[in-house]
Amino acid sequence: MMNFKHGCIVLCAGILSLVQLLAAQGQRWTEAKANQWLDRTGWLVGCNFNPSTAINQLEMWQADTFDPATMDRELAWAEQLGFNSVRVFLHDIPWRQDSKGFLNRLERFLQIADRHKIGVMFVLFDSVWHPYPKPGPQPAPKPFVHNSGWVQSPGLDILKDPARHDELKGYVTGIIGHFRNDRRVQVWDLFNEPDNRNNSSYGQFEPENKADLALQLLRKTFAWAREVNPSQPLTAGVWIGNWADPAKLSPMERFCLEQSDVISFHCYGPLEEMQRCVNNLRRYNRPILCTEYMARPQGSTFDPILGYLKQQKVAAYNWGFVDGKTQTIFPWDSWRKPYTNEPPLWFHDIFRRDGTPYKADEVEYIKRVTGKK
Repeated sequence: MMNFKHGCIVLCAGILSLVQLLAAQGQRWTEAKANQWLDRTGWLVGCNFNPSTAINQLEMWQADTFDPATMDRELAWAEQLGFNSVRVFLHDIPWRQDSKGFLNRLERFLQIADRHKIGVMFVLFDSVWHPYPKPGPQPAPKPFVHNSGWVQSPGLDILKDPARHDELKGYVTGIIGHFRNDRRVQVWDLFNEPDNRNNSSYGQFEPENKADLALQLLRKTFAWAREVNPSQPLTAGVWIGNWADPAKLSPMERFCLEQSDVISFHCYGPLEEMQRCVNNLRRYNRPILCTEYMARPQGSTFDPILGYLKQQKVAAYNWGFVDGKTQTIFPWDSWRKPYTNEPPLWFHDIFRRDGTPYKADEVEYIKRVTGKK
């Protein structure tokens, strides 16, 4: 029989282990753990993926318009480029409609991607474009307009009412909890451009305090995600400027950079601007992921930026892949400037719908950088 003293030691050790386990949950990864993740995954390269047949996240994920055949065909093209990762936007509405069915469709997508040797970064929330998403059939694209049907998640009805933010907890913990140990999920991107007020498109509908509202939701989202303790890192990206001076960071930027397990950012500028961003973010001593870049008319081009990102071991996800219903071959200014034909220089995207490269030399360059050529 165990003596009393030995029993106390065992009990105390068990309590200590439990306390340590609980302490490990709900905390940001250490720099060492984050960099070990980078050592395991290697350099991630891919695109922000949306099938050409979907105008937005709802059309991509709702049961009636879920299109695995197109996903399979287009991810095969991504595999041929040497892409090993895609960044993919989710939405809270399909979860509320049918959480089990939504999870089944996510599983189907992950199976397709994995068959093409491609991992996935899921994005849970997004503050960009239309602030009032509606379930059901989605509108047809407005001719020649960039992302004319993309929708925010959550919609503004929820975001502007902090009392309703907790309605989203089940979505966050349900999705992340289900895939928390799934090797096919590489990263969780919790909130895309959370303080974006869409001034060039829907600015008249956006609240002046959107940044404060989004930060309240983002704080909760990080806490909810850490409750389920995923094996994959969490991130929320910064997206304006180059973050040179820590003293001048906005509250949103500071929170994102101080809470993310791995650092993510957007840059649509030329090589020199990309270099400044990367150099300034090195101070966090964590893996760096560029989750949006490549806007040809702005000087953000694959050559030389993709090669630079590989050399720096910075993950690279260009915006867009196949010219489709999102119409992101057109520039952002198409919301205010009329276009009547294909632009002289595509803004985003790599392939036409039949799989023909927009620029053959560009595709050859990508393959050389990824090692497929």
